[in-house]
Amino acid sequence: MAAAKPNLNLLPLLLLTMAVGAKSVVGQGETWCVARSDATTEALQTALDYACGAGADCFPLQPEGLCFLPNTIQAHSSYAFNSYYQRRARAPGSCDFAGTATIATSDPSYGSCVYPSTARTAGGPNTPITTPPMNNPNVPSSTTTPIYGGGNPGGLTPGMSTTPFPDNSRAASEAIATGFLVLFSSLIISIIIS
Repeated sequence: MAAAKPNLNLLPLLLLTMAVGAKSVVGQGETWCVARSDATTEALQTALDYACGAGADCFPLQPEGLCFLPNTIQAHSSYAFNSYYQRRARAPGSCDFAGTATIATSDPSYGSCVYPSTARTAGGPNTPITTPPMNNPNVPSSTTTPIYGGGNPGGLTPGMSTTPFPDNSRAASEAIATGFLVLFSSLIISIIIS
């Protein structure tokens, strides 16, 4: 009895499927959290204070730090938001800051200021933080917002909105797509082999 020959007609389809799937799996890890350009200075300052006080690495934003310049609330908020987001392993809701932040897919790093792109390069989610909350000198002195905000009298995110953060991440949909890709590829391989 002769052994069955594998059906090689489906091999190009399998290779194409695997190439497309590999490209989408590789690209899904590169996201950063940055300040929204339409956020108010006051809202950004409150969110920046929260991020620095809640675990973001804000040392690079100090005058001697690599990300101090440009010395703007927008630039400092973007770095702090991203540090917080990466240290929380890009958890759903960790890039919102009361609507002042958004997910970016292009690297916002510039010059010697490198934005971390993973929890490991950001110091990890459980790294102790010793950086004090920072006040940006560009905020008008008439601002009466306390260093951690003041709109919310307590809870996990003082000064932040009491409404739950929306899930801006694509993690769940990407995991499902990756699962379907693996299932489909396995099915094609089993068809080719049998």
